[in-house]
Amino acid sequence: MNTQDVQQILLQREAQLKYELVHQLNQQTQPSAQVQFNMSLTELIELMSEQRLTDTPLFGQLTRLDAALCQLELGLYGLCSDCESDIEAERLATDPTEQRCAHCAEKYNQQHRHELKLSH
Repeated sequence: MNTQDVQQILLQREAQLKYELVHQLNQQTQPSAQVQFNMSLTELIELMSEQRLTDTPLFGQLTRLDAALCQLELGLYGLCSDCESDIEAERLATDPTEQRCAHCAEKYNQQHRHELKLSH
C-alpha cells in the first residue's frame, strides 16, 4: 500500500472518529462548550483530556490515529514505536493505526497485564 492510500484510509478513520467523538462530547458538555466537527485532532485530544475522558476507547483510538498521521507526515509510518523495525503488513492492514510490531506488541501486552495485576 502506498502513502496516498494509507493517508486516505487514515483520513476516513479520522472522519469516523470525529463524528463519534463530537456526538459523544456534545452529549456530555454544556451547550456553550459545543464541540465542532472541524476541530483538529489535537484540539479534540486536549478537550477530552480536560474533561477527563482519557480512559475511553475513543480517546485511545484518537491518539493512535493522531500518532499514525504524524508518523506518515514524518516518513516514519509503519515503524514500530518501540524497536523501530517494520510493522508487519498484515498488522497494518488490520489496523492502520498500529504502533508496534508483533513482537513488541506481545511484550507490551505482557507488561501491561502484569501492571494490571499489581494494581488490584
